[in-house]
Amino acid sequence: MDASKYSAVETLRDGTRIEIRALRLDDQAVLMAALRRTSSQSLYLRFFGAKRDFTDKEVEFFLNIDFVNHVALVAVADEAGQSVIAGGGRYVMVEPGKAELAFVVVDQYQGRGIGGLLLRHLLVIARDAGLAELVADVLSSNAAMLNVFEKSGFQRSAKREGGAVRVALRSK
Repeated sequence: MDASKYSAVETLRDGTRIEIRALRLDDQAVLMAALRRTSSQSLYLRFFGAKRDFTDKEVEFFLNIDFVNHVALVAVADEAGQSVIAGGGRYVMVEPGKAELAFVVVDQYQGRGIGGLLLRHLLVIARDAGLAELVADVLSSNAAMLNVFEKSGFQRSAKREGGAVRVALRSK
């Protein structure tokens, strides 16, 4: 599978159709617009600290995806004929066979199943790439994301480390 061309259409719990697809280099404007539409609280949960502005180096990291060691998917919704990014998920290899996951969903799209869909599609790509384990550090106050991992259908372990939970997912 060529993850850089990944695309699938999904239906959210409320009937809204979205496309889950590979993040592209030309998505910079819509990605930055999505981040501006995301609340400070949601960005805090994603980045573990106050985050509103991104350096050129951070933007480059977010967009320059090789789809081998760094895979990124976005959930694209239609708003009055305009394509917008409703959320995104990615994994970055940390060692052979193991990658770290991260997600963010724009506030107006939270609670509609996007996080779970992004996780499911990333797990398909990870399995195809031969990854054995995906890990994520989640703030213990982020009950919604912890719930997404719990419902993943994958073998899950969780270990509390300070104010965060280290979640590990393995294929059954």
